[in-house]
Amino acid sequence: MPELITSFWQTYNTLFYTVFVHGMLALSIYITLSCGQLSLGNAAFMGIGAYTAALLTMKAGAPFGISLIAGGFLPAVVALIIGIPTLRLSGVYLAMATLGFGEVVRVVILNMEITGGSLGLNGVPLKTELWHLILVMGILIYFFIKLRNSRFGRILEAINEDEVAASVMGIRATYYKVWAFAIGAFIAGVAGGLNAHFTFFISPREYGFEPAVDILTFAVLGGTRTLWGPLAGSTILTILPELFRFLGPYRLALNGIILVLVVLYLPNGIVNRDTFTNLKRFFKKEENA
Repeated sequence: MPELITSFWQTYNTLFYTVFVHGMLALSIYITLSCGQLSLGNAAFMGIGAYTAALLTMKAGAPFGISLIAGGFLPAVVALIIGIPTLRLSGVYLAMATLGFGEVVRVVILNMEITGGSLGLNGVPLKTELWHLILVMGILIYFFIKLRNSRFGRILEAINEDEVAASVMGIRATYYKVWAFAIGAFIAGVAGGLNAHFTFFISPREYGFEPAVDILTFAVLGGTRTLWGPLAGSTILTILPELFRFLGPYRLALNGIILVLVVLYLPNGIVNRDTFTNLKRFFKKEENA
């Protein structure tokens, strides 16, 4: 039995690690979506965090914890700087602006010698362990649970519901949106640092347009009405390609099909408040039957 468990872990440990990282990325966009902001810059923030943490570990010999914190801090600072002008935009205009920012980050990384250019950064120390991922995820879940009932969380919800009405009530909408943007960038940066230290290799193409869309898809599939939606969406979309590996190159198309079905029939995502209400009603009917 122990040999079977060991063999299973050796085969699927990377998948488990990826589930946690994707969950963190889903939460990083969840906080911006919770105040009505459609951002596609989280993959770029992940890239900044990944390269920052990896370079500090490799070049400066910094402790892993310090590298992770720096990997979250730098994207947060960048988010604060670009957030002030860009978060006055909304909808597709904000998405285009943050997508453009992501391309700028990718091109800069491609042309820097210290990052390895187009060849990427090879030989990143394998520092990330499962308990690191569990600890960070636990902290994030606790943070978001507390955030929901906090003043800051209620302000974000008010901005999401009606930004004009919130502004009339004296809420500085842009101020709070910028901070939500920065928090999301910090989470994405830490996720990038953790990811870099278990994949051994990182390259600019990992933080371009497709990863940005994938992160948004995690949240859309799972639903953004509750904390657990993005986590469910990221887990499903990470595990499904492995379960359907026998489909070969067509297995990735399955994610797209599932997303289309969810958008058509579950526009609020798989997990939302209505889901729990409907489940309660269903079980009550079963008990009364």
